[in-house]
Amino acid sequence: MSAPPVDRARIFQLVSVLLTYPDDELLGAGEELRAAADRIAHESARRQVGQFLDWLSGTAPVDVQRHYVQTFDLRRRSGLYLTYHLHGDTRKRGMALLVLKQRYRAHGLRLADGELPDLLPVVLEFAATVGPGDGEAPLRQHRNGIELLRSALAESGTPYRLLLDAVCAVLPELTDADRAAVAALAVDGPPVETVGLESLGHGPDLHGATLAPYPVCSSSEAAR
Repeated sequence: MSAPPVDRARIFQLVSVLLTYPDDELLGAGEELRAAADRIAHESARRQVGQFLDWLSGTAPVDVQRHYVQTFDLRRRSGLYLTYHLHGDTRKRGMALLVLKQRYRAHGLRLADGELPDLLPVVLEFAATVGPGDGEAPLRQHRNGIELLRSALAESGTPYRLLLDAVCAVLPELTDADRAAVAALAVDGPPVETVGLESLGHGPDLHGATLAPYPVCSSSEAAR
């Protein structure tokens, strides 16, 4: 990686916050967010986060919120749930979620009710908190999913692509095999399982709630 652990942690933590829904609290924290971005030592990551903050502060709050919902909640290709990009709504996704939850639990991280462990802001927060090794392992293991999301955001032209660029700037370089796998998944899309999906869609999930095939926004959010 081209950035020291303390700088990677700073990037991961800040991007984790910026990838959450832009509520009034987040939109009102412009000065604090800008100060955190200015402390990033990695030049390209600092520039990319800064450009995103320029858009965030220069756009009407209602438009930012509408754009967030349209980008992440209404388009599966740019959803923030990493295991979906690799496994779709299959049994393998359930196992991947379980592995992530067990890793978090081993380090004392408890998820909020209804929160899935593959949500990118959660994965980034874990990496920032626990650090190299175990903390950053989920980012490395789900790098292909991150790249697919990054590609979808770039294709749509959303400023949120800058945040994924900043994260990938401090992750290990992709191997040729990784690039081939990402290209294949981009063409074929997530795998589809037609047998036994009831166990994913209707049974108890990893938190004791219901694991929906893919999280969707409410009608009120979509109207924003």
